[in-house]
Amino acid sequence: MSNFILNLIHRPEMVPEYAEKVTGHGKKENIGAKGLLTESLDIFKLQQSIAHKNGLKTTIQMTYASLFNAEAVQTAKDDNRKYGDEIALSLLGLPCNEFREKYKTKDFCIWMFSIEDKKAIVDDVFGKFYEIFGFYPASTGSYYMDAELINYIKEKYPQVICAITTCWEEGPKAYRTCNNSWYTLFDGGPWNPWIPSKQNTHAPAADETEDSGIVAIPHLSRDLLACFDGNGSNFGTHPQNVLRGMIYKDGEYPYLFNLIDQYRHLEKYNEGEAYNMVFVGPGWMNKAGRWEVPFELSVKSYEDCMAYYGKLKKEGKCVDMTMAEYAGYYRSKKTYTTPECALWRDILYGSDKQLFWYCDPFMRTCVDMNQGGALIDLRPYAAKINWPVGIGTKHVQDASYPFLVQSMYRAGFFTHYAGEGTIRSLKIHYNGEEADLCLCRTKAKFSQSGNTRSLTLDPVEIEFSDLRLTVQTVYDFEEGSSAVKTIRKILNMSKPAEVEFDEYITACYGTTEYPEDMTCVTLTVKGAEGEKVINYNYKCREVKSACAVYASAEIGAINTRIDFEPSGNAEAYVREGYAFSPMFTLGLKKKISDGGEFVSWLRLKKAK
Repeated sequence: MSNFILNLIHRPEMVPEYAEKVTGHGKKENIGAKGLLTESLDIFKLQQSIAHKNGLKTTIQMTYASLFNAEAVQTAKDDNRKYGDEIALSLLGLPCNEFREKYKTKDFCIWMFSIEDKKAIVDDVFGKFYEIFGFYPASTGSYYMDAELINYIKEKYPQVICAITTCWEEGPKAYRTCNNSWYTLFDGGPWNPWIPSKQNTHAPAADETEDSGIVAIPHLSRDLLACFDGNGSNFGTHPQNVLRGMIYKDGEYPYLFNLIDQYRHLEKYNEGEAYNMVFVGPGWMNKAGRWEVPFELSVKSYEDCMAYYGKLKKEGKCVDMTMAEYAGYYRSKKTYTTPECALWRDILYGSDKQLFWYCDPFMRTCVDMNQGGALIDLRPYAAKINWPVGIGTKHVQDASYPFLVQSMYRAGFFTHYAGEGTIRSLKIHYNGEEADLCLCRTKAKFSQSGNTRSLTLDPVEIEFSDLRLTVQTVYDFEEGSSAVKTIRKILNMSKPAEVEFDEYITACYGTTEYPEDMTCVTLTVKGAEGEKVINYNYKCREVKSACAVYASAEIGAINTRIDFEPSGNAEAYVREGYAFSPMFTLGLKKKISDGGEFVSWLRLKKAK
């Protein structure tokens, strides 16, 4: 039996997003128009029939609006009985005349409501579902579900064991490509299923006490390279994404199947387990066409996609599960500390670029082989940051999990005439010259020994005016340790010499491109001279200490501490930024000669 699992999810969204404006052709808004409802239901039924024709079962996430439609309800009951489809409940698809008359709003994103309204809407929708079907759903979902919402649902409706809870990297990049009108920001979560903590949906639970009681799945399976570099809405295993990104020619879209196969390939890094999901509503397949794509191509793309999954299933290379079935499967296969790993390569632009993604209950991070193995994304899950979302909170729309390093939003390696960006890398100093591994391209291989996952990078050659040396990097991720161990080795030198390795991380905190108040940051070095402290005030100060124990930063606003620890005798330093470059840097320095190595640990903790 294959361990490549597919969740195929459909929703009878009677008033699909955008569809009224598209099908109405400029007429006054009427979300109860019979033509709109009929077309939406017909498309839902078409999607169901395409899946069933290919031997695939679905999870039917009933929307609030669909609960008032007798034909939608009967279709769900019939397909449950005939094909084994799960009848679930979506918290998308709220807009309908009944909802607007009751709640007097055009809001439709459940996480953006006040907590009081969230609870009232949940009770309303779950109550209506029970009235129609005689049972409560085992699965639910939305684009995003905040921790307070999940905790309330689990307490009130304990039957719920699975939910769609976030959309991977749906942040400022997606916002900008929607003409600055898509006010949904939720970067920073896992890309594959996880058990969300009670404190923060994005951060996986570290143990039973943090377990929210559900298995979370992403809203879409996205391209883990193209999506990080650009707009995620164009790069996913949902055919709509590929059409929207115009990644097709003459009605063919090989990229879609390559992307599905790359998700299958993730079993190589996750003890034989791989996962994929498709979650579609009817709006993108309406008769007027979408994304400059005719209706016929929209339908063909879905037929071809389902045929590919159906073929994999027939060959024993894919298992289709409902959401509730998958929740049980996931619990049987995974522990709380089981990490999710992805060594991902470019399959779209023809480059040799690789990214390595790692996610566990303590961190999410990304290693970029195009920058010599620099860390270009780092999220401190260990802090389990309490981040209420919605009306009445500090974060009405921004549900992202804050970053410490994010090269797309905070520049990454040096790109301007002044200042620094967030990144974790190595500088090598020799006779007044400096080289940064960020300027070296390399490749990587993945391996696992016991509870340690290792990323071994191909050696890179550094050339100074009168010295050449070859350096290799190995990252070790020990399960449950909340640390990234970095091993740097000098494999050979052109002549006997000593160079200085300068391990550093330049970081800050935030969820967008815009700077935050850094005066909440405390920088500390501990070594032979005791502790030296800088309370951040934008003054470019630096302190250092020999015989280092650690360099650390405590970021009060996100309740996070970073410790940077060396092996052996090394110097530690911390450096404060300034207003034009509001970052901080932690560093470790050590003299190395031929055959030598420098080991360091980057640890994430919850601040006291």
